[in-house]
Amino acid sequence: MKYIAVLITCHNRLEKTKACLKSFYSCILPESCAFEIFLVDDGSTDGTSEVIKNEFKEVSIIQGNGNLFWTGGMRLAWQAAIKRQTFDAFLLLNDDVILDYNFFSKFIETELFSLKATNKMGIYVGSTIDSFGNISYGGHRLKNYHFYINIEKLLPSNIPQSCHLTNANILWVSHNVVEEIGIFDQKFRHAIADYDYSLRAVKKGVPVYLTPGVCGYCTDDHGKNWETAKMPIMKRIEYLKSPKGLEYKEYMFYIRRHFPLYLPYSFIMIWLKTFFPQLWDRTKKNLQ
Repeated sequence: MKYIAVLITCHNRLEKTKACLKSFYSCILPESCAFEIFLVDDGSTDGTSEVIKNEFKEVSIIQGNGNLFWTGGMRLAWQAAIKRQTFDAFLLLNDDVILDYNFFSKFIETELFSLKATNKMGIYVGSTIDSFGNISYGGHRLKNYHFYINIEKLLPSNIPQSCHLTNANILWVSHNVVEEIGIFDQKFRHAIADYDYSLRAVKKGVPVYLTPGVCGYCTDDHGKNWETAKMPIMKRIEYLKSPKGLEYKEYMFYIRRHFPLYLPYSFIMIWLKTFFPQLWDRTKKNLQ
């Protein structure tokens, strides 16, 4: 029997959280696997905990303090699961994902592929598509990462593909990976932690793969990480430093850790976007 911990965090998105859980329980799940869901409710005021307790009694609910944000919530769920010391793998889900009914078979296929190719279990990411059929989240490959970072979004094929960067909307992490590199870094509150995690894994020689096919449905809700010129400059700086913006200090830590040669360029571009957003938008448009 293989024991899988499913990790989710949520905040005031009751209907989306319910839909995600319903989609999970509607999937084809192998009898050889046992699942336990750890859901962090980070201070929701929409009745999330009460409804989930009533409708999904098997879900373990962990209360957050309302200030965890996404990474903090996922880290808390992960820590709770690790304390059991019984899980063979951890499946990270974003609560706005609707899973494809056959998604789990794609992860099994990828694990078998990884074992055959590398003799190791690793990290596997599933692609999601939006209502238009476009890839919203999944795996990415670095094409150039010295003075300028060029990231290629991978389109799922009929076989697993190696990648460098993973979104944790649907992400499988084998227990041996956690033993080697731990969980999401405490340095991150909201975003970037999933990219950082997969890059740390790659550096350690951990296999990281994009699964075949599409594993779920989800809209890309990542907006711009800088404000427009309509906002006062102090508001733009405030947003730049906030968790829902770029989270400036954390982003610079991430760049320094993984792409140190890119740091000067990144610093200049960030403040260009902040102080002169109209110029940045015009320059970016001309480059496209």
